[in-house]
Amino acid sequence: MLRTGDGRLRGPANYFARHFYSLENAGYRLLWTGTWFAFFGMQMQIVARGWLAYDLTGQNTALGAMMLAFGAPSLVFTLWGGVLADRLPRRRTLLISQGVLCLNSAWVALMVSIGLIEFWMLLAASFTQGVGFAFMGPARQAFIGSLVGREAVGNAIVLQQLSMNGTRVVGPALAGVFISLWFIGVAGVYFMTAAGFLISILTVLRLPPGEPEERTETTSPLGDLVDGLRYVKSRPSVAILILTSFALTALAFPFQSFLPSLAEDIYQAGSQGLGILSAVQAVGAVFAVVLVASMADQASAWQRQLLLGIAFGGSVTLLGFASSFAAGLGAILLVGACSAGFQSLNNALSVSYSESRYHGRVQSLTMLSWSLFGIASMPIGVVADIIGIRETLMITGLLGIAAVLALHVIGKIWGAEEDRYQIPKESTQDQLPRS
Repeated sequence: MLRTGDGRLRGPANYFARHFYSLENAGYRLLWTGTWFAFFGMQMQIVARGWLAYDLTGQNTALGAMMLAFGAPSLVFTLWGGVLADRLPRRRTLLISQGVLCLNSAWVALMVSIGLIEFWMLLAASFTQGVGFAFMGPARQAFIGSLVGREAVGNAIVLQQLSMNGTRVVGPALAGVFISLWFIGVAGVYFMTAAGFLISILTVLRLPPGEPEERTETTSPLGDLVDGLRYVKSRPSVAILILTSFALTALAFPFQSFLPSLAEDIYQAGSQGLGILSAVQAVGAVFAVVLVASMADQASAWQRQLLLGIAFGGSVTLLGFASSFAAGLGAILLVGACSAGFQSLNNALSVSYSESRYHGRVQSLTMLSWSLFGIASMPIGVVADIIGIRETLMITGLLGIAAVLALHVIGKIWGAEEDRYQIPKESTQDQLPRS
């Protein structure tokens, strides 16, 4: 390890210290590793699921319906997942939810392998997956704060995004290849997803219980839910971050659901082309997340997540303009970078600006945006079948830009930018992004 004359790290060691310092925590490394295995399988499954749904139906509406089946239960249960994350040991919640997701993937794999798979089964599996993620996501995000503490939570949240996005570099490309191999196919991809969740479960078993912060008062789960909503309302900075995530996830993120349609109908690239599109998107995402990892605790993080949100909407519009596979690859690279950079900083800031006893509920509200993504995919899919997928992407991207700008103006009126300098009770002044 090289050091300068004043004792500071230099070279690669300094780079690691600035960007990956959360990984020095042994418990967080275990959680991070488990996330990698779980999401590696999930990224392959997303490609396989979209390909299978489109192969069974040949309709964009069906792709949207499958995302609706995922989004609807998430909309109902995600807030309760946040309540449980702030009331129960986080390890227990992770074990149960990941166990459900593991069995869900194994069930679909079995149906595909014996030739009995039908579209309604994919809808049922998407519904079950939505329930599982509704409880897994808030518990995992709140667990991060328990493991690393406030001084590193922003960096840890961003590195969690890196773990998830990193799997998208290789996972989708491999899925495209595996689907085309007769001895693996879609069933094999689903079995791999189940194995990934199983490995993640084994890593979680080695973590501490992740007990929530002790309470001085006794409240009901419903009371906790209402208290969480009141808390976010009282913090305009947190509320605007969540609302901006809502808007972009509902309007711009549904592009992900329609990549099979782009690959098959617009670019005539088949399943391997779909895997390449997803992998290139992930390369952009990983590059962006590594770049913003050292920014999560800086004063500029607020402005940068705003600019990345605008750029995300613009890149989706650009993807709509792309008429060739080569142009589509360039556009999807920008989409991946801008979307991951925005989401990483947005999530990190929403945690940094919140008190630790509300982390689960705040993160559940942030994750609720993914329910909107699933729900919005259905009507967007209907529009895509009527006017075309490229035109739909252009419109949704522009609407995303308009929403970000409108919420920025609302935030200024509401006092969100001033509120972000109000330090949560249990933190010290130098632990939050400050000017």
